[in-house]
Amino acid sequence: MKDSELSRRAFLQKSSIVAAGTVAGAMSAKSFAAKHPNTSKILCYNPDMEYRRLGKTNLMVSAVCLGGHWKRVNVMEQDFDQNRKDIVDRCMEVGINYIDACCRNEVLAYSRALKGRRDKMYMALSYCGKETRNPEYRTAKKLMESFDALMKESGQDYTDIWRITCFEPGGKHTFNTSCELVEALEKAKKQGKARHIGISSHDHRWHKMMIEEFPQLEVILFPYTAMSKVAPKESLFDAIKKRDMGVFGIKPFASNSLFKGDSSPDSPHAEEDDRKARLALRYILCNPAITAPIPGLISKHQVDNVAKAVKERRELDVAEKAELEEASQKMWANLPANYQWLKDWQYV
Repeated sequence: MKDSELSRRAFLQKSSIVAAGTVAGAMSAKSFAAKHPNTSKILCYNPDMEYRRLGKTNLMVSAVCLGGHWKRVNVMEQDFDQNRKDIVDRCMEVGINYIDACCRNEVLAYSRALKGRRDKMYMALSYCGKETRNPEYRTAKKLMESFDALMKESGQDYTDIWRITCFEPGGKHTFNTSCELVEALEKAKKQGKARHIGISSHDHRWHKMMIEEFPQLEVILFPYTAMSKVAPKESLFDAIKKRDMGVFGIKPFASNSLFKGDSSPDSPHAEEDDRKARLALRYILCNPAITAPIPGLISKHQVDNVAKAVKERRELDVAEKAELEEASQKMWANLPANYQWLKDWQYV
């Protein structure tokens, strides 16, 4: 390792150590309200929604949140911007209070949807095309330039979470790159542009290294589907709990491979697919270390369905487990070639 890398590593570790705390368990809105009568501090508070502490950020976020992707939105003929606004409106109504936008188009779309009410929901952002996946953006200086440009273009003064999207697999990055990206994140936080900071990746080892080496990170995003299980040994959750990280589970429906239909309202498989979605979310939420799964949603009906999953009995019974297992095995078999890597996340 180069001397410059060692000095940068030492500087970041000395200047930004954050004490590790203990992970708080899942907390429903009602139990939270019992301990804290002033529920006005919970954004989009709805007594029928469950809220969970997002690790050491101490934000209370809904148990299911809105992922930035809008795959299959073209199955319905409608105005795109109006669709995104309608989705955000319904999310706020049912108590969903967090949006994760991971590319420029998503940031711009949701910024428009939240215009005039930006403070009513939490929103995270990433500029994946101009972050560390791109070799030109692997220095703190270039990362800050892309971040500032996106903030200006989207008309935002701040983001609740800047979570840099790392290389897939993240292990392709050098340690010096990791130091650069953490330096950029910390700079944005110190300047008040990012209230909290984190990373997203599809690589186990990269996540583990980043959590252990950079305790100043607060939020982490990685795949967690109905086929995911806690690894019996050397689980990533061990490091997560030690650092009190907030966790968002991406790809909960394995890029829609869980479903038979095309997500259109009149699909003959709509009812069956709705049930599969709720079973998968209930299963994922049984892991208290997952703060919230973040599915992409394209209709108000889908928003209502995920909210319904939160209200349903959490633990699956024997018949439901068998049903979800069968559906998940078919989901695994239906994964397209470019999503085979999801199988690497069967044990986390």
